[in-house]
Amino acid sequence: MIITAADDYRALDGWLSDKKKVLLVCDESLRFLTAFNQKLSTVATPMIRFSDFQPNPLYASVVKGVALFRKECCDSIIAVGGGSAMDVAKCIKLYSAQPGDGEDGAWLKAKEIDNAIPFLAMPTTAGTGSEATKYAVVYYNDIKQSVTSERIIPETVLLDPNALKTLPLYQKKATMCDALCHAIESFWSVNSTEESRRYSHDAIAGVFCHMDGYLNNTDEGNSGMLLAAHAAGKAINITQTTAGHAMCYKLTSLFGVAHGHAAILCDRVLFPWMLEHTSRCIDTRGETFLKATLDAIGRAMGCSNAAEGAQKLNSVFQGLGLAIPTATESQYEELVAGVNPVRLKNHPIQLDADTIRTLYHFILR
Repeated sequence: MIITAADDYRALDGWLSDKKKVLLVCDESLRFLTAFNQKLSTVATPMIRFSDFQPNPLYASVVKGVALFRKECCDSIIAVGGGSAMDVAKCIKLYSAQPGDGEDGAWLKAKEIDNAIPFLAMPTTAGTGSEATKYAVVYYNDIKQSVTSERIIPETVLLDPNALKTLPLYQKKATMCDALCHAIESFWSVNSTEESRRYSHDAIAGVFCHMDGYLNNTDEGNSGMLLAAHAAGKAINITQTTAGHAMCYKLTSLFGVAHGHAAILCDRVLFPWMLEHTSRCIDTRGETFLKATLDAIGRAMGCSNAAEGAQKLNSVFQGLGLAIPTATESQYEELVAGVNPVRLKNHPIQLDADTIRTLYHFILR
């Protein structure tokens, strides 16, 4: 269920009406949310704040969060922030029913135990869509642990356009690009369904409809972009992402660009390349289906076909003024070696190492 900040967070009051004590999992963005903080200062329900985590959160932080949830006898969770806050809150919900203290990574291997803890998420960027997905990531002994469970999807989402007003412009651009790339990649994924394609269409159309207002920080633009990012999250919740995301993660670590910036760097090159190589389709639904899908992506962008859509995606990238990093030959080899093969399996056209190397040269040239 989606609720909004309308009428002084009236819907939030309704959600809190039967809660005894809330664990508020929040990142640094909370201090910039003036209207939301004013609201929290007036509610009767006690709020126990937990922010002892970092970007790329550690499993140890989740263990601390569960301990606090139990110690304070909380009965519900609110997550406010970006992807890391969402991931921590999701894992606290999932593991709170587990026995023991979770030391030595025990909960990562444990069989899931259901719980009915009410969970509300309020994203403070319009990008990750994490508030709509069954995925979370934590690190244990410096190794990434992917957590997947339908039980960690928040049943209530608060979309507040005020949360986007103080974001730096670069962050707004990058997170918007992340949402757009989620929707595009989900649309062409081999795992797409009729339902996921509806979400993808709505997300792409929403991004283009609200882009100008969002970048100019209007309430309508911010509200529209939050809805678009949420729809994109629902799409990747079904399909996961594809080659663009598989190829973008190492760009972020090597060159220090934001995740969404890296994603559009890749997808703006992948889209036209795919149009020229549909004969290499590995989607079991066939090349004709893939061509129709790519055309549908173009139409969702307001274009006549896929070729125009690919051009428009590149025009968006250029219009945002995002930098293109320069790589050395050794960095190109690092990039190729760093591609996640699992995400490549979701891509509708087969990609080998030589092709990926060539694509990176187009992406960064």
